[in-house]
Amino acid sequence: MTIQNNPAVSDHLAERLQPYLSMRLQQPVQIVACKLLIGGACQDNYAVDLQVGAETEPSTDTAPRAYVLRTDKGRALLASLSRAAEYDVMAVAFRAGVRTPEPLLLEPSPDIIGHPFSMMARIPGTAIARKVLADPALAHARSQLPTQLATELAKIHQITPSSIDPPALPIPPQSAVVTVLEQARAALDSLLVPFPALELGLRWLERNAPLGRPLTLVHGDFRTGNFMITPEGLSGILDWEFAHFGDPLEDLAWLCLRDWRFGRLDLPIGGFALREPFYRAYEVAGGEPVDPALAHYWEVFGNFNWARGAVQQAERHLSGADRSIELAAIGRRAPEMAYEMLRLIESGPTPRASA
Repeated sequence: MTIQNNPAVSDHLAERLQPYLSMRLQQPVQIVACKLLIGGACQDNYAVDLQVGAETEPSTDTAPRAYVLRTDKGRALLASLSRAAEYDVMAVAFRAGVRTPEPLLLEPSPDIIGHPFSMMARIPGTAIARKVLADPALAHARSQLPTQLATELAKIHQITPSSIDPPALPIPPQSAVVTVLEQARAALDSLLVPFPALELGLRWLERNAPLGRPLTLVHGDFRTGNFMITPEGLSGILDWEFAHFGDPLEDLAWLCLRDWRFGRLDLPIGGFALREPFYRAYEVAGGEPVDPALAHYWEVFGNFNWARGAVQQAERHLSGADRSIELAAIGRRAPEMAYEMLRLIESGPTPRASA
């Protein structure tokens, strides 16, 4: 994400936030900087620099502490977590050793700034996908990403409902795939305009659903653009708003979606790696062996789900809930994902030996 300077909005937020933080942290807090970060389609994120306690004294030259404030933006997408639920999931993942920003605090009430919000440590790096995939300064980082990301994904998938007391997320009452397909059907039925290709794709998914699969924590949006990268490699995983308990292969397949390769179609793992080395690294790190047929199923589902999400994003703009050229433009991508979904259904799974 990059910083967008909007002094009026940032100053208003800082005025309301500074006394609140002093109360929450039980010591004087001075907000040194507060600026909107560009890049969040569903949430607003602000870079907030604080000086706390003795650091606020004129004699100190201690560098400000860097945080990100995350709050709702317009109308949330179906299945998007509340700020409270996302914060709980991040805290669980952080305690499990997943490389993600450390949570600082949660405010579930809208009374402070108009929406519930959370704050977390701000980590270095860039998440801009085209920079991650093409910047010569990040060449070394790209060579490290397959192993680093596979390792973090295996850690995420070792978090199960039984390992969290109480569970931070609802536990599907039946097979995880049945639950996500029910949610997909509800989302499709809620669209303002019928989309026959997605109806066809959902019918295929319902007829071929893999039952009896493991239930683990799933990030839900594990893809290029949600990883912070420095020249040394991965610094952290962002955006847990779609986390849920589900099939771990859902995350692996989502990372493979054509849309998340950002033009590098020859590198199906996020535009930076081939499937086989990534699968091996995931298994070495403790992930389950990757079955190509199951990975294919979830890649079909991922294209269906992102096409449906693109339509829903555009409808946020069209409904007037959140007027945004960015959201309107996302809607045009729906046919591209629908085409890829149908192509995958027709072609079938790629054997692992040639993946």
